[in-house]
Amino acid sequence: MAHLLIVEDDELLRDGLQTQLEQAGHTVATAQDGEIALSLLDEQRFDGVVLDIGLPKIDGMTLLTLIRKRLLALPVLLLTARDSVQDRIDGFNAGADDYLTKPFNQHELLARLTGMLRRSKLPAFGGSLEMAASQAKNLRVDANLPLAWIGDESLELTQREWALLSLLISNAGQVVSREDVLTAWQSTPLEGNSGVVASNALEVYVHRLRRKLSETDLVIRNVRGLGYLLESSSNT
Repeated sequence: MAHLLIVEDDELLRDGLQTQLEQAGHTVATAQDGEIALSLLDEQRFDGVVLDIGLPKIDGMTLLTLIRKRLLALPVLLLTARDSVQDRIDGFNAGADDYLTKPFNQHELLARLTGMLRRSKLPAFGGSLEMAASQAKNLRVDANLPLAWIGDESLELTQREWALLSLLISNAGQVVSREDVLTAWQSTPLEGNSGVVASNALEVYVHRLRRKLSETDLVIRNVRGLGYLLESSSNT
């Protein structure tokens, strides 16, 4: 399980989140303001951060900017009472991996956090993905930007293709459900003004991604009634 940092000035909410995440098997440290959080980040290695925007001493957006300068790949889930589209855009532009507005359902927060941590296991984050490293013909995926390479050749990906590929790689050898993909896309910047992608459009993205992976040993297999499975063609 993960070592997490909760940065929240509301003591009741902070304690509740700590209890929930510890019950889920994580180890948790907490901070009630930005200065304490910054000190903890300097002293300890964390796998993810749950960060409130409205903090004393150092506000959440400033802290997020500092985190991105020091710990580029550290996954950060923002919590905020601000729910405008511009607020969400500002959060993602500052480097947030996901965004949840208050009040929120704690089960949804746990699901979003689990998905964020799962995506963070990509090789660019320092995670271990043996199949992707050894069998994908030098396929590399940037963990923060919609970029990928096959050897020295760049792979042109849309935001959603990149999010789909990242999710499949971080779960290589396991089935990823359609719901998991659609949830991941909710925290992915939109392509133009396309809005939320309908479930029946997923096959179009899967088909396009299959074509772009044709020069690797990786194949995306449909598992009827369950979802999608990324595996090596040498194992099929």
